[in-house]
Amino acid sequence: MILLPVLNEEDGLEIVLNAIPHQLLRELGWSPSIVIVDGNSSDNSREIGEKAGCVVLVQPTKGKGEGIRVGFEYAIKNDYDAVVMFDADRTYHPDDMLNMLPLLGKGQIIVGNRLTNQMHPHAMTAQNWIGNHLLTWSAVMLFRLEIHDVCSGYWVFDKASISKMNLNSMDFEIEAEMYAECAVANIQLRNYPIQYQPRIGEPKLGSIRDGSSILKKLIIRRLFPRPVDAELGRGKLSLHPNQ
Repeated sequence: MILLPVLNEEDGLEIVLNAIPHQLLRELGWSPSIVIVDGNSSDNSREIGEKAGCVVLVQPTKGKGEGIRVGFEYAIKNDYDAVVMFDADRTYHPDDMLNMLPLLGKGQIIVGNRLTNQMHPHAMTAQNWIGNHLLTWSAVMLFRLEIHDVCSGYWVFDKASISKMNLNSMDFEIEAEMYAECAVANIQLRNYPIQYQPRIGEPKLGSIRDGSSILKKLIIRRLFPRPVDAELGRGKLSLHPNQ
């Protein structure tokens, strides 16, 4: 399953969908299906996904963290063997999954590392580049689990690893919490260098505000390894269908 969290990405979504290497994935033995989790977009993102034949889920409210957790619930309920997750703004290259999936072992997670010489020179501001390195260094200092890019949006999950995830993030701190959960739940994490390009459309991630939220989530998960379920909508959203 290819999971794309989306909020007002009509400018880049169709380009991303057209770039997904369906035939090459089938040659590797995978049967790709695309699931878009829409955070109540006000543009044509939902219609673009439906027209392309994707499964389109609408999350209860807004926030990347909530959207990813909705996607994980869907993956668990439908028993997908693996989930490839990346953003739908063209910053990530779908072809990178062709190299990552063959490396995926049972119960493992692979995280794409943007902070390499494969990054386009205009893909990230100097402030964001420094911030990403500082947050990654902080994560490793707190949890002692190697990761090269804790804020990366490109992740590949085995089915068993998703079932161990215990998450409550609502927004951009979700990747940091997934990393923390790997450390807490003893999930094997691997790093893989990936391409990274300038995004299409307006950026949604704010440097200082969101960076502070990410660091706060890392510290909270270090102090309190098991998160409290967050109230979402009328009920609770859980990764486990039987809860």
